[in-house]
Amino acid sequence: MLTLPPAIPLFDSIQYLEDGNAIVNQHLAEVTLSAVSDAGFIYEYAVDWLLEQRHSENNYKTYRSELTSFLHWAYTVEQISLSVVTRRVLSKYLDYCSKPPLELIAYRNVAQFVVDKQLKERVPNLQWRPFLGKKIDGIEQPYQISDKALKTKLAILSSFYAYLINEEYTERNPAMALMKNGRFKASSQHTISGEDLEDIKSFSDLQWSYVMSAANQLAKQTPEENERILFLVSLMYSCYLRISEVAARPGFSPIMGQFKRDTKTSVWGFYIPRSKGGKKRTVAVSKQLLDALQRYRRFLQLTPLPTPNEKTPLFVRHRAAGRGRDSGLLNANLGIRQLREQIYILIEQAAKLAEADGFKQDANEIRQLTPHSIRHTGISHDINLVGRPLSHVQADAGHDSIDTTSQYLHTSRVERHQSAEHKPLDHLK
Repeated sequence: MLTLPPAIPLFDSIQYLEDGNAIVNQHLAEVTLSAVSDAGFIYEYAVDWLLEQRHSENNYKTYRSELTSFLHWAYTVEQISLSVVTRRVLSKYLDYCSKPPLELIAYRNVAQFVVDKQLKERVPNLQWRPFLGKKIDGIEQPYQISDKALKTKLAILSSFYAYLINEEYTERNPAMALMKNGRFKASSQHTISGEDLEDIKSFSDLQWSYVMSAANQLAKQTPEENERILFLVSLMYSCYLRISEVAARPGFSPIMGQFKRDTKTSVWGFYIPRSKGGKKRTVAVSKQLLDALQRYRRFLQLTPLPTPNEKTPLFVRHRAAGRGRDSGLLNANLGIRQLREQIYILIEQAAKLAEADGFKQDANEIRQLTPHSIRHTGISHDINLVGRPLSHVQADAGHDSIDTTSQYLHTSRVERHQSAEHKPLDHLK
């Protein structure tokens, strides 16, 4: 039986992160079942956030170490969800970091994961600990952490909570609250302004046009490879979907039968049986999305529209899976990692098209966006360009509060500048 360290590292090196780790998955499953019901859900968000640091190895290592310590404390020590962490609760975490248990302190830096020769898999390093102490002349010193180091922890957690707010997991940032007050108050040059926080990462209408142009171009050039990605982004944009809502995961595999026609009104909707927080909803389907669905189904040699409760997988694999529970199956849905990879390929192609047309800054901004930005873009465009009522968008987006939906109303600095550009100082002059 494999012996594990007292605190399990959660995030392997960047090149292995998306492969997953069986021991980490088992640990998260146990936490989910016994203590924190959304532990696995948060882990997916954490992986997505860390993947955004892939171009800075130092940032990645620092961020993953802090997330590992924080999640260990939240899930194992306090047994609480990140959604209920307040400023007061987070203060307890800082106290914990100031005086961690002795068994969690190491006095030399080691890799978090190593290769087990017998299992031939990467496993948590038995020698690794989340806290690193110092030796002087070979003698272990009492563990200490400076206020500066604690502020760095808060800054990282504040950035992660800002990401969770952007992903609509929570509406509060306890780390930011601590950074604005008391002993850990950040200097003005390190404080994130409210204007920075209000930015919602979405494509502009120009940038999104390049995404759709790239998707259509790829589908025309190699339909056998790219008709699927064209329909994927059309669906995510039109129905404001999270990637987890269209990807296969344990207990859920999206099917064509989720497109349902109301027998009384004849209108079509896309049914989501389980989403964030265990909620379900039906999203209104536009005529253009229905056209896109028919095009995609014709490519798959299916009838133009789904039959009631049709079980055909929504995103069929081009090649049979080589491993895992779907090994050997061709007609199985793709998981989050595979769909995310396809979307990033499309985003890069859109950036190249924009760059070729002379929109270099837009190309750079396109490359900074993520699959979740598609959901934000659909919501923002429907409110600000299409003019859909907030209450309709709220229902389709699955927002608990109209306040969350209202954040998308004229969110960008550009829009605010344009509306203010020609304001007169004297309206009667």
